[in-house]
Amino acid sequence: MTMNRRLFLGTMAAGSAILSAPMVLGQAKPRVVVIGGGAGGATAARYLAKDSQGALDVTLIEANPIYTTCFFSNLYIGGFYNFEDLQHGYDKIAAGGVTVINDLATGVDRAAKTVTLAGGQTVPYDRLVLSPGIDFREGSVAGWSVADAEVMPHAYKAGPQTQLLKAQIEAMPQGGTFAMIAPPNPYRCPPGPYERISMVAWYLKQNNPTAKILIADPKENFSKKALFEEGWGRHYSGMVEWVGPDMGGNEIEVRPGSMEVLIDGEVTKVDVCNVIPGQVAGQIAALAGVTADSGWAPVDPANMRSKMDENIWVLGDSSAQGDMPKSGFSANSQAKIAAMAIRGDLLGSRVFPAKYSNTCWSLIAADDGVKVGAAYEPTPEKIASVESFISQTGEDAALRKATYEESLGWYAGITADMFG
Repeated sequence: MTMNRRLFLGTMAAGSAILSAPMVLGQAKPRVVVIGGGAGGATAARYLAKDSQGALDVTLIEANPIYTTCFFSNLYIGGFYNFEDLQHGYDKIAAGGVTVINDLATGVDRAAKTVTLAGGQTVPYDRLVLSPGIDFREGSVAGWSVADAEVMPHAYKAGPQTQLLKAQIEAMPQGGTFAMIAPPNPYRCPPGPYERISMVAWYLKQNNPTAKILIADPKENFSKKALFEEGWGRHYSGMVEWVGPDMGGNEIEVRPGSMEVLIDGEVTKVDVCNVIPGQVAGQIAALAGVTADSGWAPVDPANMRSKMDENIWVLGDSSAQGDMPKSGFSANSQAKIAAMAIRGDLLGSRVFPAKYSNTCWSLIAADDGVKVGAAYEPTPEKIASVESFISQTGEDAALRKATYEESLGWYAGITADMFG
């Protein structure tokens, strides 16, 4: 499977034409409010406005006027992207008929069907879409809290944290140590921490070749493990050490004040520590009362509708839906299904059976790209993988370069699809 900008956008345009619905006349427009302006929310807002041809009143609520993609932020750390390449505005979404409100959603009254904003405004809805990404599970890493992120950054919400982590890496002393505390399952972008290790290693190889990288990981396995380990051995021999649970990777403590990491009681002094803690659904999902004990929001696999409230849909990282990874591609795919279902709900337009897809690309070194992905369909229990693929160890350089170039085309395509 290959993906480029033309194919990505062409496929989306075809779907839009199929799903277009006539405007409902002679009645007030149904109101759809979308919270979260990332891969799920921005896509849902655009498609709801575009495919309803003005028949829906669509409002997008996003605290940040400029959105910074978490996907591809590792390439900024590695020096392959500029920070500005990750940033996107909402002007084209607004021009497409969406009311964009840059404010923080602080509450949802499900009985009154209203959203409360930090600025005091109350926004009514007929249907609500929640796509707030992730928040962090306090206490998941001993010795670390979100307040310590200015010393030991997570950089798992892109923006200032990403810039801070990159600055810390650039300031490392020669021969210093970079440590990562990898997250427990489930978490945003399963290959993300290990692509980040690859990009840190790439930077250090060019600028600090005697530096060391230590990964403390509570998981026995992780996405593309064989591919990453092969790549680390080929490109960064002797630089990267991965410590899994059998060696104490699940017995971790950090000391931000002294920049120390304890693995199974053994103390290591480090120069940079990237703590990626355990994760839960974005806070507004919990405030809306649509999360389960797991911290994630269960949804109907057929359309991403909340199992807690028939007037709410939950997309992307925040949802508990089954086999799909928490990724930008997944959120974008889910958003189109949800938009179609909401239009059917409110306007009576035709709803086609759901088909979902995902691909996650990772860059290991310059022109050494790998990928994993799948096609998915709903079952009564979950969204289930029905067909999958993954790059293979031992692939030649030309194929790896083509995979990386494919990822660049996908980034251009999905950001155009999200933001117009």
